[in-house]
Amino acid sequence: MDEIEVRELTPEDETGVALLFAACEDYFVAATGAPALAADVQSLYYALPEGADVDQKRLLVLCRGEEIVGLVDVVDRHPDTGSCSVGLFLVAPDVRRAGVGTGVARRLIEEAAGRGMRTVTATCPSGWEPGLGFLRGLGFEVGVPKEMTGDTIGNRTRYPAETGLHTARLLTTPADR
Repeated sequence: MDEIEVRELTPEDETGVALLFAACEDYFVAATGAPALAADVQSLYYALPEGADVDQKRLLVLCRGEEIVGLVDVVDRHPDTGSCSVGLFLVAPDVRRAGVGTGVARRLIEEAAGRGMRTVTATCPSGWEPGLGFLRGLGFEVGVPKEMTGDTIGNRTRYPAETGLHTARLLTTPADR
């Protein structure tokens, strides 16, 4: 496996993220019933749950050389100071099942734990088996699907087609598990 660099998203990355979104059409169709739109990249910057501050938002890109092969959207210290909430963890189809996502996720979970976050939450569409398997493989407890009850879940705005999202929870320290 090639070395994967994880870094903050910059405005210069927007084209690469748009290409990633297009490559991950299977995920977006499973999640929303439609492919991603060009505006979805821009909306990443502004999507925040109620009560969160823009300073808590982290948009990370996973890079293999110059190519963006993944994206992580996380809000630190949400919904409380001991937690972080992942809104999107996307990996390009050509690097899925090669350990890229798992390796990066483990590094980020360890980093979150080192910053005092004891809980990581994430959501996954009920029909997206690759994501559910990924979360379970990392040790997340995956809950039953929730029906839409408001405009946001986790750390992002939900689309009307998102009617059955699983919420997953991971305690970051072995003593908590």
